[in-house]
Amino acid sequence: MSAIASSPLAPCHKTLGARMIPFAGWNLPVEYSGLLAEHKATRQAAGLFDISHMGQIHALGKGALPALESLLANDPAKLRDGEGQYTFLLNRCGGVIDDLFLYRLNSEDFLLVVNASRHAEDLQV
Repeated sequence: MSAIASSPLAPCHKTLGARMIPFAGWNLPVEYSGLLAEHKATRQAAGLFDISHMGQIHALGKGALPALESLLANDPAKLRDGEGQYTFLLNRCGGVIDDLFLYRLNSEDFLLVVNASRHAEDLQV
């Protein structure tokens, strides 16, 4: 059994009274003051979500865009520098491997933010 990882923000979560649970190999906050109070606070002000547990994959170089065009459901060529889009990582038959967020940093540098529970599978593509 592997050890459970902690977010760099774990001390902050604990200080703020978060109830922590294991999720995809990480110890993450599930709630603070209760679901209804948090829902109300988010609707009236703002809410934040710690995504430091999510996987990050960089696609770099001249072949990055053509490779991503063959792997993703949405067309990454439509993105301009600094833009991002929600999309799916697909297998050879068009089935969904993972949902992710793709950022175009520049014409040869893309960042994929993938789910922690699928990170290892995503790297196999």
